[in-house]
Amino acid sequence: MGNAAFIVWRETIEAMLVVGILHGWLAAQSGLVAATRRRAALWLWGGVGAGLGLAALLALALLGVSAWASDATLEWFQAGMPLVAAVLIFQMAAWMRRHGAGLKKELESGMSAAVERAHWAGMALLATLAVGREGAETVIFLYGAAGDDSAGRLLAGGALGFFLALVAYAALVRGARWFSWRLFFRLTEILLLLLGGALLVTGTDKLIGLEALPTLADPLWDASGLLDDSTRFGGLLAAFTGWRSLPTGMSYLALAAWWTLAIIWVLRAKSVAVKR
Repeated sequence: MGNAAFIVWRETIEAMLVVGILHGWLAAQSGLVAATRRRAALWLWGGVGAGLGLAALLALALLGVSAWASDATLEWFQAGMPLVAAVLIFQMAAWMRRHGAGLKKELESGMSAAVERAHWAGMALLATLAVGREGAETVIFLYGAAGDDSAGRLLAGGALGFFLALVAYAALVRGARWFSWRLFFRLTEILLLLLGGALLVTGTDKLIGLEALPTLADPLWDASGLLDDSTRFGGLLAAFTGWRSLPTGMSYLALAAWWTLAIIWVLRAKSVAVKR
């Protein structure tokens, strides 16, 4: 439930930011006649709806796979989805670090070009791709992080995350002078990388269970007396960081590789930023 709340919270805020930029730019265009403004707004919100629809179709497709696949196929699918989600998390964090500072300018430029050519379908497509990307990531992350959570717990976590996203977005908009979007995305970037590492460990454990990977050491250590991951707090830590009180060597080798790549990437990104 905690994973679902965080994923929906983070992705909803990012989607709200994109939609807010597009709508804010449109509202600021005083030179547009009222009829043109209304038409543009309809296409914009139609694109937002289409993006949400794409995410819903992906969710239905994943549920269809779960319902119709054989037990053996489903086990492999459920082992692969956390790994796919982990890769997407890394890609998303990298994309936001590269484009976050210029995101507003890029979106507004696209809107401006669409309005100048009266290319309303282009405006809708811009909104569809922006919202659909966030929605698709949300669906894949939730499926990958679901684990043994019931549908009810996932829905409850998602609803909580959506509500918290509304509150956080309003607070960020009103308190931008004290807490910047840049700082917000840096903090959530760290949380996303932690979650990605946890998903990587989950997927690796599943592949070990399917005998697709060796254990290397089982267990690598026994910390159950210190912090058992079957307890409430230990389980929460496991869900967000990949902690295991009885880890295998292969799982933690994968986690070490994850954080090595993440640190190299962050240091390289900072080096590029300094040169600019």
